Formats: sequence, structure tokens, C-alpha cells
Amino acid sequence: MKIADIRNFDQQLKFIAAILCNFIYGGSKMKGYRLSILRHGMTEANAKGIYIGKTDTPLSDKGAAQLAAKMDEFDYPTVHRVYSSPLRRCTETAEILFPHTQICVVDDLRELDFGIFENKSVDELVKREDYMKWIKGGKDSRPPQGESLQELTARTYKALHEIITDMMNDGLTHCAVITHGGVISNMLSCYGLPKYNPAELTADFGEGFDAIATAQMWLNSQAIEILGYCPYEKIQDADDFYSI
Repeated sequence: MKIADIRNFDQQLKFIAAILCNFIYGGSKMKGYRLSILRHGMTEANAKGIYIGKTDTPLSDKGAAQLAAKMDEFDYPTVHRVYSSPLRRCTETAEILFPHTQICVVDDLRELDFGIFENKSVDELVKREDYMKWIKGGKDSRPPQGESLQELTARTYKALHEIITDMMNDGLTHCAVITHGGVISNMLSCYGLPKYNPAELTADFGEGFDAIATAQMWLNSQAIEILGYCPYEKIQDADDFYSI
């Protein structure tokens, strides 16, 4: 048996144990585990249209200010825990949007590794043959010294599995996930229901989607149900409503 097979088998055992605990202590009705999956705030590189995958850049001052403004404009959910990519632009976003909530780093939530295209703009790359070959390639095409979409898909599965299992083990019914635009569109287009094209699952900075899973749905279908956008439109106060 390969090491990878042993690891996958161990993950399945942990997941089955979590299901049994869910059934025994949570009653006969399976719980739903809600995820608010959000993109990090803007960085200087984002503003300049530069590829930053594994590059660990912080939020820009403008990006942090935009997140603070969105907290005034929208309602962000109250969550039990935040699962974050290890990159600073995500952990800093988590600290701004969910300041009093435990943050757990999940390494597999990191952005796609763009290899030799890291820290270069589209304008710099568009005339390069190796770049155009990657852009026009399929899911198994990877940037030189980088990562393919197929490899990213395997990683996002591992991240979701780890998060859902952790939520089940700890009895958490609503958590946030702070990650990257490419991860969100890949994750939800591959494992989300109903099915959407990745281009329909783009998220602005500090925004994203709500999804929910049950143990049975994830074990049987490796799927989560997409519920809608997150954060939410603010509900008008009753006093404000009647004063109009």
C-alpha cells in the first residue's frame, strides 16, 4: 500500500468516526454544515494585474480599507471558526472580517502556484509561447515549475474534507473559509451543486458564496450545495422602515 493510500484511508476512517458521532450525539437527523467561502482583500499586486499564487504578499492599505467599508455596507455572518489559507492576504482578511473568531490555517487552501509566471503581469506574459501554451491547455497543463488545475482540484478536495470533518468532530454548524479567487471558482465548480461554469463563480475582494454540506452528501457524492452570495444585504431596521 502506498503512503498516499494510507493517508486517504486514515482520512476516511476519521470521517466515518465523525459521522457516527454526528448520528449518536446529534440525533437521527443529519446536521447541515454551512460554509461562508470568501476571497481575501486586495493586494498591491492584484491592483497591478500581477500573478501572485504562492507569493506571500500582505493586503494593501486600500485593500484593508475596502474590507472595513464592506463590513459597514454588508452583513457578514457570525461564525464558530475561520479556516484560512496560510498566505498573509488571507489571514489578514480573516482578522479584519472576523476579529474575535478562532482562525485555523489550512495549507491546501493556498492559491495556485503559477511557477515562473509568479510576480509577472499579463502584459508581460502575453507574447510568451510558454504562457500561451499554458493558457490554452487543459486541466493537466501547468505553468513551468508550477501547478496544474488538476492538482489544484485534488488540493481543494483535501481542504474541504479536512474542514467538514473538523466541523463535524467539534459540532460546528457555520464556519468561514478565507481563500483565493482561483480556489473558490475551482472548489465550487468541481464540488458545488448545482453545477456552474467556473467563470460564473468569480468573487470580488471580501466576497464569495455560502454553501452547505451534510455528512451523507459529502460521503456519497463529494458535493456541497451552493446557497447564494455572501456577505448579505443589510436588513433595514424597523424604525428606519417606518420613518420613510
